[in-house]
Amino acid sequence: MTLVNEITACRLCADRFAATATAHAPRPVAWFQPSARLLIAGQAPGLRVHQAGRPFADPSGVRLRDWLGMDEATFYDRDRVAVVPMAFCFPGYDTKGADLPPPKLCAQTWHARVMAALPGVRLRILVGGHAFAWHIGAKGVTETVARWREVAAAGHPVTFPLPHPSWRNTAWLKRHPWFEAELLPALRAEVARVLEAP
Repeated sequence: MTLVNEITACRLCADRFAATATAHAPRPVAWFQPSARLLIAGQAPGLRVHQAGRPFADPSGVRLRDWLGMDEATFYDRDRVAVVPMAFCFPGYDTKGADLPPPKLCAQTWHARVMAALPGVRLRILVGGHAFAWHIGAKGVTETVARWREVAAAGHPVTFPLPHPSWRNTAWLKRHPWFEAELLPALRAEVARVLEAP
């Protein structure tokens, strides 16, 4: 059984998800192949991704692909792009309808094995605070994204920290115009370089 198949068959959080307001069953979305050059490390699938079985199959995915300068076909090419969230399943909603955080059990169970299975990654794109904490030990989204040049230069592979591309973060983007003016052009250039390299 391949690692992707092992993850897809995982039911470790079945009881946890059954107890959420959404009372759903696990549906891990594992989207990677060992040949991938670019890693997108996110937080956890949302409800639309849970239903579609494909990462970023929602408006945040449209915004993320725009940030990356990447078309949909390239984004979903598992041979080149790995999408590895901190939890492979939709964690559910709480009683107020807010997203629950990714269960730590998922990363503890799978992440070391997944990273070891991706030896060709040349660029890491970290989306949100949970990914920052695991991959680079950083806390605070604004502070970490503001230090993007330092993070990119220090990472091996090169690493870019991004806020979540949710439309809820539109006000954050307006407050930080340097994100679109400075970070995104550098990110798009690095994405193109990595994907076009022989």
